[in-house]
Amino acid sequence: MREYLLTLCITAAVTYLLTGPVRKFAIVAGAMPEIRARDVHREPTPRLGGIAMFFGLCAGLLVADHLTNLSQLFEKSNEPRALLSGAALIWLIGVLDDKFEIDALIKLGGQMIAAGVMVMQGLTILWLPIPGVGSVALTQWQGTLLTVALVVITINAVNFVDGLDGLAAGMVCIAATAFFLYAYRIWYSYGIEAAAPATLFAVILMGMCLGFMPHNMHPARIFMGDSGSMLIGLVLAAGAISVTGQVDPDALKLFAGSEKEAVHQTVPVYIPLLLPLTIIAVPAADLILAIVRRTWRGQSPFAADRGHLHHRLLEIGHSHSRAVLIMYFWSALIAFGALTYSVNSASMWIVLSVVILSTIGLILLLLPRFTPRAPRWAEAFVPPRYRRRRAPATAPDASTPADPGSGGDPEETPGDRTPVAAGVSGVNGATAIGSRARLADRSRAR
Repeated sequence: MREYLLTLCITAAVTYLLTGPVRKFAIVAGAMPEIRARDVHREPTPRLGGIAMFFGLCAGLLVADHLTNLSQLFEKSNEPRALLSGAALIWLIGVLDDKFEIDALIKLGGQMIAAGVMVMQGLTILWLPIPGVGSVALTQWQGTLLTVALVVITINAVNFVDGLDGLAAGMVCIAATAFFLYAYRIWYSYGIEAAAPATLFAVILMGMCLGFMPHNMHPARIFMGDSGSMLIGLVLAAGAISVTGQVDPDALKLFAGSEKEAVHQTVPVYIPLLLPLTIIAVPAADLILAIVRRTWRGQSPFAADRGHLHHRLLEIGHSHSRAVLIMYFWSALIAFGALTYSVNSASMWIVLSVVILSTIGLILLLLPRFTPRAPRWAEAFVPPRYRRRRAPATAPDASTPADPGSGGDPEETPGDRTPVAAGVSGVNGATAIGSRARLADRSRAR
């Protein structure tokens, strides 16, 4: 564990220290695109944060290669070199996109090539544990297609959720933490060496995100860009692929009997590993909804819009920071809920706790819709948002349209209130988006 902690600290320190110089380089290089209609920041912000994250990845692998215990991993497995090769390729594509904004189909092709490079060097899914059937061996083509699909889906899921300051880095860090705890348990508790590369990948990914987050939290001084979001998505997928389909259920020795019975009994153990979408369920859901939404309108699945989950949180009335924290909450609930269930699936307390926390999460999501109003005698002790609206002193002219922000009848019902467009400064704290006229109409931004 000490060597993992040292690798984590070195990766985080290198990423953190390099982000400042990378920011200056991005400004000089002109990697500061104009603000688009779907963006939520108000000032041009440099990208290319993925450069610092990539060098943090390289530093973590270099340090691990020189540690006593972790160095054996590089001698017995080619997976760290496979990860570095795929990461270098996807990072280079991301850097070019941050600077020149290359076509989406070209990026998709690059993602598939990066996944293929990892497959050629041995980082691939060999078999799948299927409940009631057993471990199903995959042919070379089946394993390759499944591996490439898993990498592409994970990369784009992380890329789609990278829309608010600190959102993608925080959510991936939460997923990597849950994944590290599980992979370390499989490797250390059961002595399964096949889980060692996944454990290393997870701890390096945690260091990359933790080192970059201080520079990326709201208000962000630099964005990771596609060079960072695609990179951390690939590392997360590589960790899942490294252990999924390479850990024999019988090797766990948890149950006696046939292999089929072992697989069936250990289904809870494989919940966090069969697909990385389990631990990044929120980005995956955002990806699926975006594809359905865009194709339903006759648009390309790669056409950018402002219909992502984090955009909808801002429209409901959440502030920028509160929207990010809510997304963190749901990611942690799903990731650590699955992790806890994999350890003890027989406990009803786990299911009950997840249900209670989910209820709390739903209340937090809809909180701006149900803003309470304090009684008259308590208005002096509460913030202005909880005070009742007072009637104007003079009645407005009937020919003059009423100003939505000027107040109204204190007894008005929610259905009588004039809706205010999302992104207008001062609406329920949603000040992350400037009051630009081109953002008032969502249909124009789609």
